Amino acid sequence: MDQPLPDEIMKKAARGISYIAHPLRLRILEFLDVNGASSVSAIAKGVGEEQVIISQSLKKLRGANLVKTERRGLFIYYNIYEEYPASIFFCIRKLFGYMTNNFYFLMDGYKAVLPRDYTTMVANRIKLFAHYDKMKILEFLIIRGESNVSDIAAGVGCEPLKASQYLKRLRDDGFVTCRRDGRFVYYSITAGVHKTAIECIHKRYDGLKNKNDF
Repeated sequence: MDQPLPDEIMKKAARGISYIAHPLRLRILEFLDVNGASSVSAIAKGVGEEQVIISQSLKKLRGANLVKTERRGLFIYYNIYEEYPASIFFCIRKLFGYMTNNFYFLMDGYKAVLPRDYTTMVANRIKLFAHYDKMKILEFLIIRGESNVSDIAAGVGCEPLKASQYLKRLRDDGFVTCRRDGRFVYYSITAGVHKTAIECIHKRYDGLKNKNDF
């Protein structure tokens, strides 16, 4: 990951990640990550919601290329599309393990449904950075490392004042840290689901032979 995504791809990625930033949709993806390909009725039973509401959410997730479908006889089965939603769950399970000292969630490959209140919290965290300009700034900090406002603004193509406003929100939400060196303030990205999400989006894009499939 040494070059920023094309603007149109980042806009698509921001829209896609915004669909994840919803407690029910995140629980649906989590169910699929744990259980694999499943029917609407199985998903509805697993997450405790009505089938019609599950179907509506699945339609949005499919439109954002986050889930795919497979017909098996009379039934349609849904599964996670590509890898970056699954990678996000790998990250949030690790975070949960560290927060709760739960050994099982720290094991590589361990999959289990997380507590609903934790999943809701994660969805709300994702919602805070699921925005084109914020994701461009976070992407820049991943690629370039610690940077000041002027360099960030120039790198993402926005006004320094606007970049400063977004950086303040990202700092307040814990997605970046800053330090002052003379008259300059330097920002760095923190670890967490925000960093993992952008890295996984890049991995998905880089792995596509036809970039228009993103």
